[in-house]
Amino acid sequence: MNQGDAVERRELARRVTVRALGWLHRNRHLGSFPADTTAELADPDGVYKPLGESALAAGMAYRAAAALPDEQNAARALLEFGWDQLRRGDLLYERQLRYPMMTDPLEVYAHFAAAGYRHSRLDGLLAHLAATDSYRAVEQMPSRRLAVANAVRLTGLSPAEDCASLMETTWLGRRPEPWLIDWMTAYCMTHTVFHVTDWGRRPHALPDAVVDYLTRWLPVWMEVWAEISEWDLLGELVIVDACLPDPQCPVHVWRQLATAQRADGLVPRDGEPVSGSEREAFAVHHHTTAVAVMAGALTLGRDSDAVPAD
Repeated sequence: MNQGDAVERRELARRVTVRALGWLHRNRHLGSFPADTTAELADPDGVYKPLGESALAAGMAYRAAAALPDEQNAARALLEFGWDQLRRGDLLYERQLRYPMMTDPLEVYAHFAAAGYRHSRLDGLLAHLAATDSYRAVEQMPSRRLAVANAVRLTGLSPAEDCASLMETTWLGRRPEPWLIDWMTAYCMTHTVFHVTDWGRRPHALPDAVVDYLTRWLPVWMEVWAEISEWDLLGELVIVDACLPDPQCPVHVWRQLATAQRADGLVPRDGEPVSGSEREAFAVHHHTTAVAVMAGALTLGRDSDAVPAD
C-alpha cells in the first residue's frame, strides 16, 4: 500500500469509528434492560448480548487513545452504562450462580474486566467453576470454546485452555478449501481469529501457516461479501485483517464501509434499507455499528503501533 492510500485508509477508518461510536453513545438508552429483568434473561440476545458488544467496542476505542483521544469520554460512558445495566456485575453473578454450566456471564464479564471493572463475588464463583471438570467439558462449537478460553485468560482465571490446541479443531485451523466457505463458517472463522489474538492484542499468537492462509484469502472473501453488501460480515473480516501481524486491508474496503455508513453513524447490516423505529433500527443494526467501531479502533491502533506484539 502506498503512502497516499495508507493516509486515506486512516482518515476513513477514523471517520467511520468516530461516527459509529457517537451513534452507540447517543442511542445507548435503547439498549436498556426492562425494569423487571432477572437473571433468567428470557431474551439474552435482545439486550444482554448487545451490552457486551458495546463494552467490547468501547474498550477497544478506549485503548486506541493515541488514535482516538477525543472519543475517550464517549467510550468510558458506554462502559459505565453497560456496567450499570448489569447492576455493577450483580446480574452476571446471579445468572452464573443460577446457571453454573452457562459460559455467557463469563464471556460478557471478560469485556468489562479487560476495561478494569471487577466484581469480587463473581470472580470467586468463576474461579471455583473454572476449576471443575464440568465447566471445562461443556459441549460447544470450537470457536466458542476459544471464546471461553480467552475470557478465562482475560479475567485472570486458571487453568486456561491452550488456544493453539483449540484452534486445531476449528475450520480455520485446518485451512480447508477457501472457496467452500459459507456465511456461517465465515463468522466462525472470524471469531476464531478474534479469540486467539484477543481482538488484535496478540497478533503473533496465530500460527504462521494460518497467517499465510488468511493473507492470501481475506482479500477474496472481502470482495465476495462486499459485492452483495454484507456490511456486518465485511466489518468482521476487516477486524480479522487488523488482527494479523502485518495487516493489509486495502483502502477500497474502507471506502465501501464509509459509503455504506449513514450520516448519523449507523452502519447497516446489509444492503436493505434501514426502516422502522429508532428502537427497531438499534436492534437490527447495533451489531454492525459496534463492529465498525472495533474495526476502526483496531485498524487505527495497529497503524499507530498502539497494539504491542505478544
